[in-house]
Amino acid sequence: MPQNPLQQYFRQPKIYIKLPSQGVYSKPGTFQGDATNVAVYGMTGMDEIILKTPDALLSGESTVKVIESCVPSFKDAWNASVIDMNVIFAAIRIATFGNSMTVTNVCDNCETENDYDLDLSRIIDHFSNFVYDNRVVLKDMIIITQPLTYKQSTEFGLKNFKLQQRVQATRELTDDTEQQKAINELFQELSVIQADLYKACVESIEVSNQVVTERNYINEFLDNCEKQIADAIKDHIEKNRENWKSPTFPAECSNCQHKVNLFLELDQSNFFGKA
Repeated sequence: MPQNPLQQYFRQPKIYIKLPSQGVYSKPGTFQGDATNVAVYGMTGMDEIILKTPDALLSGESTVKVIESCVPSFKDAWNASVIDMNVIFAAIRIATFGNSMTVTNVCDNCETENDYDLDLSRIIDHFSNFVYDNRVVLKDMIIITQPLTYKQSTEFGLKNFKLQQRVQATRELTDDTEQQKAINELFQELSVIQADLYKACVESIEVSNQVVTERNYINEFLDNCEKQIADAIKDHIEKNRENWKSPTFPAECSNCQHKVNLFLELDQSNFFGKA
């Protein structure tokens, strides 16, 4: 078949990034190529249309399709490590619209509305030398943790979102007894979701020179271990989550010079739209 004469106009990689996970936490078949030099393309017109589909956006389906389109090294973006997502989102935005993104912030001191141009390459630089801490050492026990996959993160997020909607509904109940009963049930469900999240973050447990990777055994242990062990695991996971947050951007109000640190929410529902 002769070469398509329009091929010279096909999109080309605009930026190359290193995945913070370096592919270590991706399941087999998730990623192909060099995780320290990943080509990122700008979005196509079809990608932008996909991102405007509300149901697919909420479920994460549209984001997965756009990642696989713009970062072809990902063959299954559902199983990409969640610690790579901020860098991937920033890189796709840069490849499509350039480094600068304009955001609006209302000063909490004088209520002046300010526009700021933020350099998104700062996000990529911020994570360039991060290393995920995956070890919890407790006397004779070594617990190896892992970041969630994008699919797991999305599923937990959806469960939490639906739970929050039900919380709002309970506030409309006029009977105090019924309202309290509903709230108690919701808190019980929330505790189950949180416990499942912590379980998903434990990859293996080593004790007495024996490494346990069987998921049922790990879950059974986490359901029955002493509080000190459970707290150590939770503290470790929460510390990692805090460390892997996106960086803030220092800014100053044009009217009163009040200083603020802007946090850019890398939300796929608006982050990929041209500002």
